[in-house]
Amino acid sequence: MPGIDECLIDVMRLPGARGAAVVDWTSGLALGTIGESPNGDHEATAAETAEVARMAAEQPVFAQAEGHASASGPPAPAVEDVIVTTAPSYHILRFVETAFDSSVFLHLWLDRAEGNLALARIRLGEIAERLVLA
Repeated sequence: MPGIDECLIDVMRLPGARGAAVVDWTSGLALGTIGESPNGDHEATAAETAEVARMAAEQPVFAQAEGHASASGPPAPAVEDVIVTTAPSYHILRFVETAFDSSVFLHLWLDRAEGNLALARIRLGEIAERLVLA
């Protein structure tokens, strides 16, 4: 099973991918990065995107409705991903589901002119499922 580096390499194979990171949203630390960073600093980008992820994940309005727990194990996270669009790009924050209380997400920075948001979202979900945190 792939680890962080292998998953980030897979993410960068997506059309229009400019940069990506695996981030812990409780601490704001980048666990792994690849490619470019929107502001030129991967650590600052990790901290900034962690704030957005934390705001979405901790809001009661996004809490999972009762009866929607996963049949095969612990309940699925209430928020799957967060998508932020800007004029030149998309930012997709995909939460990674793990057996423990996960606070990790994948951040993909995607060029809007070259990328495909729907395809990137689907592929990012597949990559997040395969990600094994060591």
